[in-house]
Amino acid sequence: MVVAAAAVLWAAPAPAQDRLAAVQARGELRACIWPDYFAISYRNPRNGELEGIDIDLARDFARRLGVSLAFVETTFRDFMDRLEQGSCDVAMFGVGITPQRAARVEFSQPYLSSVVYAVTTRDNRIIARWEDIDQPGNTVAVAAGTFMEPLMRGTLRHATLDVVAAPRTREAELQAGRVDVFMSDFPYTRRMMLMHDWMRIVAPPGRFGETRYAYAVAKGDPGWLAAVNGFVEAIRADGTLARAAERHGLSPIVMR
Repeated sequence: MVVAAAAVLWAAPAPAQDRLAAVQARGELRACIWPDYFAISYRNPRNGELEGIDIDLARDFARRLGVSLAFVETTFRDFMDRLEQGSCDVAMFGVGITPQRAARVEFSQPYLSSVVYAVTTRDNRIIARWEDIDQPGNTVAVAAGTFMEPLMRGTLRHATLDVVAAPRTREAELQAGRVDVFMSDFPYTRRMMLMHDWMRIVAPPGRFGETRYAYAVAKGDPGWLAAVNGFVEAIRADGTLARAAERHGLSPIVMR
């Protein structure tokens, strides 16, 4: 019986890390971002500065916690590894809630929601309507690791899917004529339209691909998830979320 008890004790999982206490003891919040996400977490090439709704809100979260802030640059493909490894405490860059991601990370309350849009060139005569996209001979690009990848993989029946990973970009592939269209969301497409007059947006029928965006943390720490949820509730209640969304042109997709 003693041996059996010892075996049970040996097999018991280690207690979850108290991330909130670790952040406060360290005096620093480490927030994962993707610096290519227009209006969300974007490094402006003109001045090298980070900007976007989640850049503002990450700074506000750190301020409310009474700690400094460090941004950890990652991608949609790699951010879950970063969270699990502990190299960042929270992913704050408009992470779409999907079943595949929810199997590995915990999500906060959602704060934004967007459908999926198509982006093509103004002079493209092949794709005029949404129905023109999934046709033989067309190539549709998505960014690797985004929720658009499994969405379009399960949607397309005739067109070819091109999963674009760095250092390639969807814009460069479209301009070069290697793809006919790429898929993205409200923040990315609206900001791109402001910057590039050669682009044209094709809106979807209904609410195609509508996805809620949230912050993500590693599994196994309900106290830290509660702290992140408390922040989302606070910024919604005191107007911080609405003001940040207005600054970055995202008011239409804020979840009230």
